[in-house]
Amino acid sequence: MLEIHQFPCLSDNYGFLLHDPESGETVCIDTPDAETYLREAKAKGWRITQIWNTHWHPDHAGGNAAIKLATGCCVVAPLVDAPKIAAIDRTVGQGDRVSLGRYAAQVIDVGGHTMGHVAYHLPEAGIAFVGDSVFALGCGRMFEGTPPQFWESLSRIKALPPETQLYCAHEYTASNAKFALHADPDNAVLAEYAREIEDKRSRNEWTVPTVLERELATNPFLRADSAAMRERWGGNEPSETFAALRAAKDSF
Repeated sequence: MLEIHQFPCLSDNYGFLLHDPESGETVCIDTPDAETYLREAKAKGWRITQIWNTHWHPDHAGGNAAIKLATGCCVVAPLVDAPKIAAIDRTVGQGDRVSLGRYAAQVIDVGGHTMGHVAYHLPEAGIAFVGDSVFALGCGRMFEGTPPQFWESLSRIKALPPETQLYCAHEYTASNAKFALHADPDNAVLAEYAREIEDKRSRNEWTVPTVLERELATNPFLRADSAAMRERWGGNEPSETFAALRAAKDSF
């Protein structure tokens, strides 16, 4: 079984080390803070052999060079974002595969937050590392992409098995819940989820990972193709409803 070590990084990032006991390999999922990643790996007794970047932003790829210098690891990064990422050994895009021991991860194009953003789905383990493409009850700000592109990206995430655990990169859930309740006020499942989140955060507990099935029922951005969201937010196409939601969240 793969082991996932999750830990806080920077102000609100999560760091992830993915370890395969059989092969002894360890992957850094993004590199917000090289010092923290190296310290956490050392504490676990794990040897870092790879980095899988989701996108170019410094709070996701800023530690690449230092970790590679310290460990000699192989850096995998999205092709489209590659010009902005340091120390790359291999570029990947939609449909490519990367490996950790005998486990294969499928690369999914989830561009929108950045043009080249990718996610890494390990179907055998039932997990996906989604960076800033989707959050618990939210999605990334659309810095570089377009609404049709971003909606297509979210649709790829929506198509994963519903039991998939989504490892998103930030603890934004309490804030996202407030907007979700504004966007979808009649959703009883969402209201219960929001109460659970408030309770967890009051005890300083993490809300990541989340489960796709729950997000499909409660995350307004993943529900942009529902009749209820279209009636409330407008749009003839789901991408138009998504655009309205994203614009509203930007100014919420």
